[in-house]
Amino acid sequence: MRSVLKLAAAAAMLPGLALAADPRAGRALFQENCAPCHGATARGDGPMRDILSVAPADLTRLSEDGVFPMTDVVRRIDGRDMLLAHGGPMPLFGYILEDRSAVIDDPDGTPIFTSQAVLDIAAFLETVQE
Repeated sequence: MRSVLKLAAAAAMLPGLALAADPRAGRALFQENCAPCHGATARGDGPMRDILSVAPADLTRLSEDGVFPMTDVVRRIDGRDMLLAHGGPMPLFGYILEDRSAVIDDPDGTPIFTSQAVLDIAAFLETVQE
């Protein structure tokens, strides 16, 4: 716990490093970048669905075990965790979603650095879980 506090204190001193996710900003980013495949409601029913060889995932069911897999979602969006979709890898959005740096903790306590935009989209997805 002490190391997390030290990391947070150090991060607060770095210009441009975000400490909190914004689901409202994430919703706007999702609509712009993800909804064509995953749909406006994140249920995998976007207008591109019919031309993809693998249907997009229903992102409202990521917490079926009762826990939202935040770090897994971040890794999937920014491209660290490759996913095969429509006959090849899901488009990598990490490069498209460049923004201020952001950091979250992996369940094992390891800090995961990503962009604020990726973190905001993940925070939005957490709000739409059924």
